[in-house]
Amino acid sequence: MKYIKHIAFIFIAITVTSCGFYSFTGASISPDTKTFQVNRFENNSLLIEPGLDLTFRNTMIAILENQTNLNNVNSNGDIVYEGEITEYRISPTTSSTQGNTFTAAQNRLTISVKVHFYDKNDPEAEFEQTFSFFHDYEGSAQLSGSVKDTAIEEIFERITQDIFNASLAKW
Repeated sequence: MKYIKHIAFIFIAITVTSCGFYSFTGASISPDTKTFQVNRFENNSLLIEPGLDLTFRNTMIAILENQTNLNNVNSNGDIVYEGEITEYRISPTTSSTQGNTFTAAQNRLTISVKVHFYDKNDPEAEFEQTFSFFHDYEGSAQLSGSVKDTAIEEIFERITQDIFNASLAKW
């Protein structure tokens, strides 16, 4: 029993000192970092979906608020995210034939976002990277209404989680 206590103490000491500041969400954030800022992500894709930039910004803010204890600010954030939506593309992924006519059996919406990440407390952690994800939907469906909303929500959840992992979880 005496040895178990010593081993547990050593394990905890090594874990705490080797990892720096660590949270249960997997984020590795400096204790000096208190705030985050998400600037506008301008929609520069060839196909413009109105409001996509605001939806992305709100999704990014939500993931940071839900997975960290950082406060959202409009200026002078300790960490800053900014960039642009570079791709919003619909393309067929599979086709089917009916007689001599080819139709899309499944379509894919792909969205790409170029992110600039700045960290005033750790300039070495800064990066510029493009994140992309897609959502497949039935070829007979129109990309509108709930089909479009579901696709964008799924894509942005994945992209923002990838951005979070790259910037704060260091995965």
